[in-house]
Amino acid sequence: MTHTPTRRLVIVVRADPVICGHSGEARNLAEAALTRGFDDVRIITWPLERLVASGLPLKPVDGVLPYSPGITVERPEPVGDYKVVDGRYLAGVTGRLVELFTDGVPTVAMSLYLSPHAVAVADAVRVAHATGLPVDVVTVAEAVGSDVTNVVRACVEEDRFGAAAHVLASYLAHDVCLAVSAYTRELIVSAAELIDARHGTTFAVRCRERVHVSYPAIDVASYVAVDADETARVLASRGLERDGYVLFLSRLVAAKGVDDLIAGYARSEAAGSVRLVIAGNGPDAGTLRALAAASPASDRIVFLDDVDDAEKSHLMAGSVAYVLPSKPRPEFVETFGIALVEKMLSGGGPVITTDTGGIGEAVGGCALIVPVEDPAAIAAALDRVVLEMSESERHEWERRAREHGRRFHRSVVLDGVLARVADVDVDAAPRARLRLV
Repeated sequence: MTHTPTRRLVIVVRADPVICGHSGEARNLAEAALTRGFDDVRIITWPLERLVASGLPLKPVDGVLPYSPGITVERPEPVGDYKVVDGRYLAGVTGRLVELFTDGVPTVAMSLYLSPHAVAVADAVRVAHATGLPVDVVTVAEAVGSDVTNVVRACVEEDRFGAAAHVLASYLAHDVCLAVSAYTRELIVSAAELIDARHGTTFAVRCRERVHVSYPAIDVASYVAVDADETARVLASRGLERDGYVLFLSRLVAAKGVDDLIAGYARSEAAGSVRLVIAGNGPDAGTLRALAAASPASDRIVFLDDVDDAEKSHLMAGSVAYVLPSKPRPEFVETFGIALVEKMLSGGGPVITTDTGGIGEAVGGCALIVPVEDPAAIAAALDRVVLEMSESERHEWERRAREHGRRFHRSVVLDGVLARVADVDVDAAPRARLRLV
């Protein structure tokens, strides 16, 4: 007998195997939803061949952890053939959303990233209502920093009003508008103000009124409950020892500051005592490997490009320090720093990072802060952690960091989102959306 869902959550996102904190956030929201009365949870994402062709950094597919029963990952096929020059994959996603929105199941639809996911959800809702079929959908759009730096602000700088208006109008067409940090919210408002000043629109005031902060959802339990014996096994398989290495684990892109980390590590006295492990992948992987090979500490630097979900927390827990010297770039600003919180929850040595974008909101006062693009400061911080800190001091950093990280528990975050969803008047929502856009 086929089960008929009574309540559905749909999340539209660049999901696994993409290396991105927000693909992990989608997983965490989906898992938390199963404990909050949703009996049908769907992640709508892109076909694997499209992800590979995009150049996005990807984890090994066979290393992606399975989702719980009740969570379905859908990868809609593109619509049309080669004569459709672009938009084929977006048409597949939007079409599938229309089908889900018109099948009679009460649905909460959430998009992570505005472009193109919020655009797809907004378009699908419009089409669903146009069918004349019953529609019971509340929409939630969560903006991340690259939505602004990579799309909206670029459109402003290039005076591409229509493209910027498309993204912002689609965002505001949602019933609930979220940003992953207060910093991200201000980025959105400031970009909207530039558009308004140039074109006489009113995006900024609407964004300021309607956009709320909702920090990323993190699976706290999986990090605070790291098994010490399994950590030892994982480290041994990589030729590593607990407290014997400094760790970077994130995407290998310029904005993450890995070049500064390599330079700072080479200048530190700590380099004689611990190795530097750079785990991840991305468009700058080749450049960074060449930079490390030319470093005086080249024989102490290790790159890992095949770390899977199961290994990540163990590598974090075993490191003597975790360093993410992020720096603002035109194409990307760290608007939260999910990996930083994951590391703080995992234990191990302190986090060393910069006060860039929304990082301060992620780490609170529980990280050693160094200036942006300052290898000498990174070297000094490494020496402090590795050579000067007592074991009790390190444990105190670990305790405070873990306590701070607990506030981002996925169930707590989802409950906050659902509280805003509960305030939406579903019957009035379609008319409200039409007024907004």
